[in-house]
Amino acid sequence: MYKRLGIIGKFALLLLLLGAGQKALGQQHIAVRNNLCYDLSGTPNLGFDMRISPHWTWGMNAGYRPWPTDDNKEKKWRHLLLAPELRHWNDSVFHRTYWGLNLIYSHYNVGGVKFPLGMYKSVRDHRLQGDLAAIGAFYGRTWRLNSWFRLEAELGVGIGYAWAKKYDCPHCGAYLGRDDKPFLVPKLAVNLVLDHKKKEQPIVPPPIVEPVEPPTPEEPVLAVSRVRPATVSDRLLADNPVLAEYKDYIPYDQTRILRKEKGALFVHFPLGSSDLQHDYRDNAATLDRIIDITQQIVADTASNVRLIQIIGLASIEGAVKGNETLAANRAEALKRYIQQHVSTPDSIYELANGGEAWTELRDQINDAIHDTEVSPAHAAALREAIALIDSEPDLTRREQRLRQLNGGNTFRYIFENLLPQQRNSGYLRIYFDRVPDRQAEIINQASELIGQEHYQEALTLLKTVSTDERAQNALGVALYMTGQKEQAMQCFRRAAANGNADAQRNLRELEK
Repeated sequence: MYKRLGIIGKFALLLLLLGAGQKALGQQHIAVRNNLCYDLSGTPNLGFDMRISPHWTWGMNAGYRPWPTDDNKEKKWRHLLLAPELRHWNDSVFHRTYWGLNLIYSHYNVGGVKFPLGMYKSVRDHRLQGDLAAIGAFYGRTWRLNSWFRLEAELGVGIGYAWAKKYDCPHCGAYLGRDDKPFLVPKLAVNLVLDHKKKEQPIVPPPIVEPVEPPTPEEPVLAVSRVRPATVSDRLLADNPVLAEYKDYIPYDQTRILRKEKGALFVHFPLGSSDLQHDYRDNAATLDRIIDITQQIVADTASNVRLIQIIGLASIEGAVKGNETLAANRAEALKRYIQQHVSTPDSIYELANGGEAWTELRDQINDAIHDTEVSPAHAAALREAIALIDSEPDLTRREQRLRQLNGGNTFRYIFENLLPQQRNSGYLRIYFDRVPDRQAEIINQASELIGQEHYQEALTLLKTVSTDERAQNALGVALYMTGQKEQAMQCFRRAAANGNADAQRNLRELEK
């Protein structure tokens, strides 16, 4: 039985090695390897890997040790091993590190062998004849030695089950019964790999001024260039200081003077009201701009809106608790208005309650003091108001005393000229994160594959971004070079209509 399987194993291994070797000589994406550690055991072995995508290969490892052919030998380790495997390359195929999974099958006749590290003690003084099957995982790294050879180092482990007949001694002896059991097997491999690496041709951008010599109709030269990744519009950021990156986030506190913050937008409310009226004061223009900015940044594919910061304020007259409720309601009113016009979730809003706007009022009074049209006597009265604000911590008493200052004249000025500016809700900041343009990365990766003449792999990638207008020219090239010429022409015309210079040139070449 073992001899019959040995002949079959020899034949299968020979076909495997011949087929892998023939493909390795003819195609760049096939690599043939030999495990040097396995060689040290006296076992001829060979394996191969075939690229199936930019990051995946599948392959097969095989080892066959037919000797000693004399059954009278005491010590023997005859076996056939087959191990198909799947590898994932972390960078690109045949470059740097990888991990993988494999299946292992072996038919063996082993006796009188002392394995290192105390493994498989049952074959030191007995003979086992049978089969085993296992599944394993491994991790490895490769180093290129030159344009023809690489060196690989692998470490892994497998778990499986063996079923065998057990005999009394390595040579002959009485049959002792079955020796079926699970097992754990380590994997250590140092592979010498035959992998001819051709010199890659760089992607040459199409000439801008001088026309190229027209190619022959049988072999058209099609142009494809890298695309520029999308970024948040510089004009959008420059025109709207209210936009800021999330890394620059500033939480609200009542020491901030909001009316002087760059880009902040405020809508106003009537005294004692949280009803947001579009036609009240200059609300119409402000609300339209708030909606326009929000729509643009939400629609921008190169950004991810993290936070919309809104603050509600109330003027100082009235009860403190009531004003705090009024300020919160005003912030909520602006949020609802934005959501009615731009689809945005509640989770991205930060509503801050500024309560009574004493900080804003103090700054307004200070600005009024330095107004050239204010008389010296009136400026002195306003300085008294600032001193009162700074010295009285109780907000209710502060308002009462301010109303009584200078017989009520100072408060009358404040009520008529300053307090209406505080009855508002402020659109302070939209914080966003910049988002990498993953579609541009895929298009550029496919363009590199086209430059390496890996057209089918490029087509597979480009189909995942086929709705992106920037992909149409590269998609047309990949389709044309894989024989799908009618679909390719449709892509070229679509890209050319959108102003793609490469597509326009490709159409001229093909229409000849």
